[in-house]
Amino acid sequence: MTPVARPPLLVITEVAPYREGPAGVHGVLPQAAAALAEVGTMSGLEPIVITSVVDLTVDQLSAGGALALFTIGETPFSPAQRTAISESWRRGDLGVLGVHAATDACHGWDDYGTILGGRFAGHPWTQSFEIEVMDPTHPSTMHLPDPWSWHDEIYLFEGIRSEVEVLLRVDPAPLDMTVPGARVPVDGFPLSWCHTEERGRTFYTALGHFPTAWESTTFLSHLLGGLQWIREGAS
Repeated sequence: MTPVARPPLLVITEVAPYREGPAGVHGVLPQAAAALAEVGTMSGLEPIVITSVVDLTVDQLSAGGALALFTIGETPFSPAQRTAISESWRRGDLGVLGVHAATDACHGWDDYGTILGGRFAGHPWTQSFEIEVMDPTHPSTMHLPDPWSWHDEIYLFEGIRSEVEVLLRVDPAPLDMTVPGARVPVDGFPLSWCHTEERGRTFYTALGHFPTAWESTTFLSHLLGGLQWIREGAS
């Protein structure tokens, strides 16, 4: 009997320039790609790591599975690729898992922000902090301590969709509001969320800047639960 092919997990880690200049390169990208591949395999998906979207076909984006994005800058998706992502996501064929800087990509593509659920708007703080678990029943959070002690960049966001369910947030009380760029955004301090549109599902976490994240079984279980939630909605 011919084995049934597993749906793909397309792991994209491309770094591209911003429209106004170069983007910073995250040194953890190879480590993150390996960890995401492991998480994908545990979810019953076939991981395919893609470092340049030139190598990504429309057929791959239309075949179902999941799209994991650890991107930054103006990722050069072609018009055909953009259409395939948007349509496949809304059909429920292609779930989206966004990691860390994925919200700081594709600022010239409006629907990308819709799919991700929000956009990066700075990170004034890099420090240890306490994470509050907002929904302890979600597959991505049910294993987490509350509060969860963590060290990372603390992202600010803008344009967060009203439909998102915030899963993790930072208590702003201990944050130093005198550092450059510090402010209280209208949407507060979410760190992870999920949302749906039509049949499309997206899970996003802002964590993952440092190598220690990708060595943490707690963090990887957070991603695994997010990916499993995405797959629950697959067509």
